[in-house]
Order: sequence, then C-alpha cells, then structure tokens
Amino acid sequence: MIAVFDRVLERAVTYLAYVAASIIGLIFVMIVLDVTARTIGATPPGITLTVVEYALLYFAMCSAPWLVRHRGHVAIEALVTVLPSVIQKFLAKSVYLACTISALMFAYFSTILLFDALKSMEFDLRGVEVPLWLLFAPMPLAFTLISFEFLMYLIGLRSYYNYDLTEVRDSV
Repeated sequence: MIAVFDRVLERAVTYLAYVAASIIGLIFVMIVLDVTARTIGATPPGITLTVVEYALLYFAMCSAPWLVRHRGHVAIEALVTVLPSVIQKFLAKSVYLACTISALMFAYFSTILLFDALKSMEFDLRGVEVPLWLLFAPMPLAFTLISFEFLMYLIGLRSYYNYDLTEVRDSV
C-alpha cells in the first residue's frame, strides 16, 4: 500500500518538476522579449514583471517536492558524521518529523489564505491587476507533497543520506 502511494507521489512530484522546468523556459522567453522590445525602442509588455514574479514563486513551489525527494536541499552533514549511529538516526528522525509537521502547517495556513483570497476576490496590484488567489494557488499542493516526501523519510522508506554515515565517521 505504501509502495503504491509512493509511486503515485513520485509521479506527481515528477510532473510538477516538469512544470517548474517549463516555467523557467517561460521566464527566459518573456525576459528576452522584454529586453528585445526595449532594445529596438518599442514599448515592452507591461505584464512581464508581474508574470516573472509569479512564475518564480510557482517555480519554487513546483520544484520543492522534487528537491526533497532527490535530496537536493542543503543539508549540513559535518556534525552528523561525527555522531554515533544511534544519535544519527534519532537526529534524522527528529528532523524528518519537524519538517513533516512544518510542511503540513504551511499547507494548512496557505489553504486558509487561498480560500480567503478566493472569497474576497481581491486583486494584487502590481504592473497589472492579478487575482490575489493566484499568489497562494500553488502553495497548498506543494507543501502537502513536501510533507508526504518527508513522511516517507520518517517512516523509513528512504533515507535523506545516500550513504552510510558510520562509514564516513569511521574513516575520519
């Protein structure tokens, strides 16, 4: 059952990573068009800055679950490598639990913000008016997936460390 859930989770995370990669392409094209328009003396599109700002948020939210799954986030291992194996495992489980709970809290609060923004129908006033709910739209899903990824580490399905830390410690 957990293996099936993990495969579905992997597909969702991978799909979002492809969306994040597409967003980078969109940002590139929009910036090139904006700079080109300025260079030839034309008026650049007024929407570029707003779209790029939102795209950067969407990129971060779409890529974060993939980074957790593939251990792409920064981890400080200097202290961990000199600790006894029992403490390493306890520390890892504690961090996994804290990350799972934190991500779930972010998912919960971003969901509340999303529904409040949908209910109020307010606009974010930047270069152009954008519905405020678009600011919060990617957050509940991304933080929920992040919490699931850390949960997989917590239950022992995989480890954030891709090698045995005791071997590193013993060789030092």
